[in-house]
Amino acid sequence: MKKLLTYLLFPILLPSVTFAEYREVKDIEFATIDGLSLKLDLYLPDLVEGSTLVIWVHGGAWRRGSKDNPSIKPLVEKGYSIASVDYRLTPVAPFPANIHDIKAAIRFLRAQANEYGYENDNFVISGSSAGGHLAALVGVSNRQPVLEGVVGNYLEESSDIAAIVDFYGASNLTTILKQSTPHGLSVRQPALDLLIGGQPEDVPEMAKLASPVFHVDENDPPLLLIHGDQDPQMPINQAHEIHGIYKQLSLPVQFEVIHGGAHGGKAFFDEERLALVDGFIKTHL
Repeated sequence: MKKLLTYLLFPILLPSVTFAEYREVKDIEFATIDGLSLKLDLYLPDLVEGSTLVIWVHGGAWRRGSKDNPSIKPLVEKGYSIASVDYRLTPVAPFPANIHDIKAAIRFLRAQANEYGYENDNFVISGSSAGGHLAALVGVSNRQPVLEGVVGNYLEESSDIAAIVDFYGASNLTTILKQSTPHGLSVRQPALDLLIGGQPEDVPEMAKLASPVFHVDENDPPLLLIHGDQDPQMPINQAHEIHGIYKQLSLPVQFEVIHGGAHGGKAFFDEERLALVDGFIKTHL
């Protein structure tokens, strides 16, 4: 009886549930175009049916990088399914090929939900740097034909996204160079030449089409921004711009500034920030 009273007065605190065991399914072809095979990797938690799928878009100045080792992979231990997708890089094909490929991956993933066991609705998209820019653009361009493309075999499926998690991505290519440090300019100017076929002032309509801020409307999904205030490559003003537009439209938005944070690093993907991502997704989905 004494033990029972002790348990009632001082209940045992159970640890939060984690799913350390998961399986990986690598190099799943989701589309082919011009003889190029586009692939993705899946990380699927054990014992979780109907998990939320987070789609990861890698960075690399739009011209390099790969789907290997996604930074948000630890979220699988919290019960999320992760899909890390490849897309055509700018030395192969300029914008909007990358957006068309990512939307093709989303349609494929929705069509294959029963096969792999995640929920086929309420997809989350996330990415870092150039991948954060692409993730945001995909998320705020739901049902826009010019950015939808016709890549892949599941054109009847939706490419809609229910939430966006943007790690230090661009939002406005028409202002990014004015906001950049000399180091940032050395990275961004040649990258933009490959991405949109010139500098923004020379191809203004293409720069706008590739800028998430020009696509935001009242129907867009919740947005979480995570950006360092000392980023030498991607100006934090890029996050401020899209944050401001979301606020103007009274859309759900959260902005996490990492003080002293540069362009990526462990601080962006530590347990504290991944818990923030987890909480944001659970709040809005």
